[in-house]
Amino acid sequence: MKWILVFEIVYVLFIIAVCLRIIYDTRSVSKTLAYLMLAVFLPVVGVIIYFSFGINYRVRKIYNKKIISDDIISQRINARIILNSEKTIDQMNPELQKYKKLAQLLLNSNMSGLSGRNEVKLLLNGEQKFPEVLQALRNAKHHIHMEYYIFEDEKIGNEIKDILIEKAKQGVQVRFIYDDFGSRSIRKKLVPELKAAGVQAFPFYQIIFIALANRLNYRNHRKIIIIDGNIGFTGGINISDRYINDANDPKSLFWRDTHVKIMGPGVHYLQHLFISDWNFCSEETLEIQEAFFSTHEKLKGEVEVQIAASGPDSDHPTILLNLIQAIGMADQEILITSPYFIPGISLLDALFVAALSGIKVKLLVPFESDSIWVAAAARSYYQELLDVGVEIFQYQKGFIHAKTMVIDEQLSFIGTANMDERSFELNFEVNTVIYDSGIAKELKNAFEEDLTFSVPIDAKSWAARSARVQFPEKIARLLSPLL
Repeated sequence: MKWILVFEIVYVLFIIAVCLRIIYDTRSVSKTLAYLMLAVFLPVVGVIIYFSFGINYRVRKIYNKKIISDDIISQRINARIILNSEKTIDQMNPELQKYKKLAQLLLNSNMSGLSGRNEVKLLLNGEQKFPEVLQALRNAKHHIHMEYYIFEDEKIGNEIKDILIEKAKQGVQVRFIYDDFGSRSIRKKLVPELKAAGVQAFPFYQIIFIALANRLNYRNHRKIIIIDGNIGFTGGINISDRYINDANDPKSLFWRDTHVKIMGPGVHYLQHLFISDWNFCSEETLEIQEAFFSTHEKLKGEVEVQIAASGPDSDHPTILLNLIQAIGMADQEILITSPYFIPGISLLDALFVAALSGIKVKLLVPFESDSIWVAAAARSYYQELLDVGVEIFQYQKGFIHAKTMVIDEQLSFIGTANMDERSFELNFEVNTVIYDSGIAKELKNAFEEDLTFSVPIDAKSWAARSARVQFPEKIARLLSPLL
């Protein structure tokens, strides 16, 4: 009996210690409550889940993101970024001047300056992206920097691999970062082939068995290609055959996604992100070269571009703050596409305010998801949004994987970040903010085209669903901070 009492006391003290750790370490109130519930009501399992997935690396920084160790030089560069950004802001198209505060937010949050004189090309699906990428890679003269969450050992992956090998043999600097979990299919064969040919390749946050669970939790979800310092690609499309929709194969699932090609100084912050990630992955300091931040003199673009990036290394959830600010600045219309829509309270309230203010808000989500629990959690939010006038459409042509937002036919967001806690807090993400009515109208047209393959959700019918259908969604919502 004495040993049982001692065990109970030790156990209680241990649970109290874990709970105190959760309270101290977890910033999100909803996530804190979720982990506390797990620790108290599922003591052993809950504690294991917390220590596997819940440790807050925004407090315990995964890595130092500085690419220049000399503070004096860094201060000079930052001062130049601020000066150039403020100059670009002042020279913005008059109709876009109202977004000054949005540009200032990104500048203050992660020193991402607004850049002008960019050419921007919208790329819909793999059919438009990959031909552009292949051509740009073949034309590389100085360097190719590539960073991907998913890079598959398939037809398109091997085609790109062959080009990287060819360019490396020509003397082009080729550096490749792959997520060790998302790109696990290339570890044994494709990566060794690249390395043998002179390509420098490193996994991001390599999975070690002892630290398996927690390292799975913090993934590099970015998709970035930088070529010769002045051409960049980013967006939602990974390197995988599934993104190339074969019209001759009616049985294949149609993947709808969006990417963007940037030509000009807007590429420079993508380069900054890559170098930061490279220094972490390779455990070496990449010597900065002028060619990494070159600007092609022949470019005559007129588009202002800014990059929003965030991850466990960020001081703030920059992408989330950026989206909330943009939603709050809308006057007429907000068009959102998201494959995984599990908004936190702040984002949900921003959409409530917009809809209740008379702004037309449309949300496009998949009809069927590749994650049962995530889809269930997302559905639990639909009724509240429908009640305030948000229009929700479910895409039925295939799986919609695009992560985009259009504001008032003036402002566009294209990126890697889903509208969920994982993207805003746990993963390394990157979004492109484009201040241009032409691109915004193109993206709006694509959105409206997607609506022709979608069905709207009727608020009354949705509310009339049985308790048996809604109960699993309520449970999934309780666990949504952990999904």
